[in-house]
Amino acid sequence: MTTSFDNRVPVSVDTSLAVDLWPAEPGGPTAFLLVHGLASNAQLWWGTAARLSELGHPAAAVDQRGHGRSDKPAEGYTLDQACEDLVNLTARLRDTVSGFEARVVVAGQSWGANVALELGYRHPDVFSGVVCVDGGTIELASRFPDWESCAAALAPPRTTGRRAADIEAFMNQAHPNWPASGIAAQMANFEVMADGTVVPRLRFENHMKLLQALWGHHPSTRYAGMKVPVLLVPADSGQASWTADKRKSVDEAVAALPEGKAHWFSPADHDIHAQFPVELAEVLHAETIEGILA
Repeated sequence: MTTSFDNRVPVSVDTSLAVDLWPAEPGGPTAFLLVHGLASNAQLWWGTAARLSELGHPAAAVDQRGHGRSDKPAEGYTLDQACEDLVNLTARLRDTVSGFEARVVVAGQSWGANVALELGYRHPDVFSGVVCVDGGTIELASRFPDWESCAAALAPPRTTGRRAADIEAFMNQAHPNWPASGIAAQMANFEVMADGTVVPRLRFENHMKLLQALWGHHPSTRYAGMKVPVLLVPADSGQASWTADKRKSVDEAVAALPEGKAHWFSPADHDIHAQFPVELAEVLHAETIEGILA
């Protein structure tokens, strides 16, 4: 099944963050704030947002600080600032956008899922539920005992100056079963220059600051204190050892959360929202009707 992005509305809510809105007429009881991962962008959520809108849920997808079309200040690449940015954005959405007045579920992917979990922990008065798409259980310090080893292992490749056509060809080869919209969304992580080469929209130094923030985050310390329901949506990549470790961490999280549930996508890539945008939206909708987000 395909869905249309035609009802997307770029919206100004007096913020430095770029936001796209999908209204719903009539709006359902639950709106969604959709948060991308590290070095990603809001466009990866467009397909899910469009289907949520068709199902009656207003949805807003945001480019986080330093990403996509949002402002790129030199400072503020911390977990605290990410949370503050999104709480302020949600307040403005409540004031200006129909459908965001009452229940807002924050859904994040990867690093964005860790941010979403933290938002639900800190602000249960703002967010009625949390969705963590292949994230929210990421604890890099359990794999890397010090920041230096984490930085050495996970620093992003230097892509400035590479040809956009080569990067797109690689993405198509790596993700042959993704819809074209998912590949286009991944390409939106780059600014394409006049000569056909790219520059990442998230600057390397800011990427590393956010990676360090992720390394320093310990979501397991939040589980027992969560006052809102948490839906974990992990991806089973099909790689046995990696998925076994992930299943263990997800099972531990569900057991520790006062209201926790997991819905696995299998087989699936890390970017479930790009690979299966409609299917993910339908899972989220079902959970608001008679599931954990109801």
